Amino acid sequence: MTDALRSAGAAPTLEDVARAAGVSRATVSRVINGVRNVDPTIQEAVREAVSVTGYTPNRAARSLVTRRTDAVALVVSGTGVEPAEGAEGADGEPHTADGGEPPEGAGEGSFTARVFADPFFGRVVTGVVDYLRPRGIHPVLMFAESAWARDEVVAYLRQGSADGALIVSTHAEDPLPALVAEAGLPAVLYARPTRPARISYVDLAHRDGARLAAEHLLARGCRRIATISGPLDIPAGQDRLAGFQETMARHGHPYIPVAEGGFTQESGEAAMERLLTEHPGLDGVFAGNDLMATGACHVLRDHGRKVPEDVAVIGFDDSGAAAACRPPLTTVRQPVEDMAAEMARLLIDRLAEPDRPATSVIFEPTLVVRASA
Repeated sequence: MTDALRSAGAAPTLEDVARAAGVSRATVSRVINGVRNVDPTIQEAVREAVSVTGYTPNRAARSLVTRRTDAVALVVSGTGVEPAEGAEGADGEPHTADGGEPPEGAGEGSFTARVFADPFFGRVVTGVVDYLRPRGIHPVLMFAESAWARDEVVAYLRQGSADGALIVSTHAEDPLPALVAEAGLPAVLYARPTRPARISYVDLAHRDGARLAAEHLLARGCRRIATISGPLDIPAGQDRLAGFQETMARHGHPYIPVAEGGFTQESGEAAMERLLTEHPGLDGVFAGNDLMATGACHVLRDHGRKVPEDVAVIGFDDSGAAAACRPPLTTVRQPVEDMAAEMARLLIDRLAEPDRPATSVIFEPTLVVRASA
């Protein structure tokens, strides 16, 4: 049957799939449209028949039936301020505050450039795509770093251009999660919202991760320990610092020198310089992420300090920067890809059951011991 169809140039139909699978046309339609109460054995038979026949669903027709686009918005959202002249818009290109064209050359060091320079976001995209692709769903990348861009995201979702949103917020004062929740739009957030919002989210037990780092440094015999925190205007930065300080206090260290960084390698270098100037005898450092820990290692090496013999260094995230650092970083692993996939799963479940209440999933960190500590 299949060879005859192909030789005749005919496109396989639902009826062809049904005959190949030995089920009804209605059953094939239910499987292809993602109806959940179909026996797994039958689902597998239908998927095999789809593969054998080469059937491709008509997405336009399917959308009319399911009212689904099979696309979700993956939104990277920033601060809550209005764009100044020359600020970039949601398309990543610079715009003036009134929506006009910016001066030539504006927009260097843009929000989008900073996003793509951070390995964290690449890991989020990997987790989301790996979960959605086998299900025939595709992410649409959007940026919401200004009031204008946030309005565009909300309008895009209201118009049904995407079935829902996966939001990665980069600033504590970001109003987008609350805006989306108040509009009743399906969405899931990476990391807990700082403002009250009825929205599902995934997060890490950041304080527990910082505890693992503190206990490891103490177990190594470090006693003059400092920390490079992440930005203290976001929950992850606050929680990692608080967890580290609390654990150190429980072990008799009431004061821990802190230098705030910005989750970048350059900020880690600057923070390490400040700590060395103010506390030259330190013998252990916990940095709030791997990029800052890498910057700290560079500065220690420039000052003739050996890692870990003179100063032990621990990072956070277990990103690509951890393995690339010299020496390779001991770090607290945040399973970003798994967390991003869970975020996508929660959204798909919400789309299947619109009345499903908001929920949270908290992942546990682990310590990955390498050469730096």
